[in-house]
Amino acid sequence: MGIRRPRLPRTRTGWRRLVQGVMGACVLGLLPSTWLFVSTADRLGTTADAPRTEVAVVFGAGLWDGEPSPYLAHRLDAAAELYRAGRIEVVLVTGDNSRKDYDEPDAMRTYLTRHGVPDARIVSDYAGFDTWDSCVRARKIFGVDRAVLISQGFHIRRAVALCREAGVESYGVGVDAVHDATWYYGGAREVLAAGKAALDAVFEPDPRFLGPKEPGVERALATAE
Repeated sequence: MGIRRPRLPRTRTGWRRLVQGVMGACVLGLLPSTWLFVSTADRLGTTADAPRTEVAVVFGAGLWDGEPSPYLAHRLDAAAELYRAGRIEVVLVTGDNSRKDYDEPDAMRTYLTRHGVPDARIVSDYAGFDTWDSCVRARKIFGVDRAVLISQGFHIRRAVALCREAGVESYGVGVDAVHDATWYYGGAREVLAAGKAALDAVFEPDPRFLGPKEPGVERALATAE
């Protein structure tokens, strides 16, 4: 049985309706990205602009042979810089530890301690499987209600918007990144991820894993006093 090809319009009115439909679909498709840009316009900056905040949240970005990927290393460098400057007191590292042979949070912790952040000031979230999960868990599990978020520029708007929806007053630091294939892939992926972010903000689903509350951030802040 042959596949029937879609028929193109044969009249001017038909073509007009087709063009209008395509334009409408494009507008709808870009609405989530527009929401991200508008809702975070005044909540982004550099490490020099970041307000003094007790907690910084660093999102996982992959490992290479057990070590932070270059993209993740840049995020961690920014967190270490903020700590050394006295602008933050605790770093919450959130990432994927769904397999025994893949542990983003521990790799992030090791990197930070090598770059001057005391181990006692680092808290690990092992169930940050995506941005929404990380934001919800930061609020509900670790009790964070205000934080500086650190990620690459193509991701930071989504992180800020979702964490604010999850109840975390957020300021985003977008770190520099080489515009390589990964950067372009990440930017293109964000167009689709913006749609999921909008759905997460509207329906507020539970994270893949929630679990009991953890006092890690509170204890780490106590060591800073």
